[in-house]
Amino acid sequence: MSDIAPGTPREALDLLLAGNRRFAAGTPRHPNQDAARRADIVPAQHPFAVLLGCSDSRLAAEIIFDQGLGDLFVVRTAGHAAGPEVLGSIEYGVSVLGCPLVVVLGHDACGAVAATRAAVADGTVARGHLRDVIERVTPSVLAAQAAGVSEDDGFIATHVQHTVDFLMDRSRELADQVASGRTAVVGLSYRLAEGTARPITFRGLDLPADRPLRTDTASTTTG
Repeated sequence: MSDIAPGTPREALDLLLAGNRRFAAGTPRHPNQDAARRADIVPAQHPFAVLLGCSDSRLAAEIIFDQGLGDLFVVRTAGHAAGPEVLGSIEYGVSVLGCPLVVVLGHDACGAVAATRAAVADGTVARGHLRDVIERVTPSVLAAQAAGVSEDDGFIATHVQHTVDFLMDRSRELADQVASGRTAVVGLSYRLAEGTARPITFRGLDLPADRPLRTDTASTTTG
């Protein structure tokens, strides 16, 4: 069985990062993945976090955070591109399911970011609906370039930050939940080789100096 379901944004983040540390260390517990858990959650779901992540096949949320059935409310799109359906899904997780945490999960070697960088560099227009993904990632790439970013990590961090800002700017429901202290939004960047997720930015999360995030390489922006 997993830990007691967290009731605050900080508790939810601690639980999520603890699972990631287990996964990265090769000591996952695989909580809430048995027949008993399956039966328990048939009547209702009570996930402790909404996770907006990239669709990349190497970024399976329940695995890399060592969680199980009913723990995470997951929304995944290429490059964690966010439109109306994504916003509505996140608002459902926060306002209907009562999740105290929203996570935006980016990662290194992101194909959507790479495709957007290439499109910006050579001016080509993607075919089909891939163009919609690239259009949503383009502001992040342009902002990173304007800031003098040249490394992949910088582009990924900028895109995670922009996605967090987009969610807060476009969803009044989410912004109100954060303002009230019921929910926080955290941006994480995942490293494929190491299996670790490090915080990039957070909104509405109180992080006292005597209780820092338990991560080796935290680069954060409070808000």
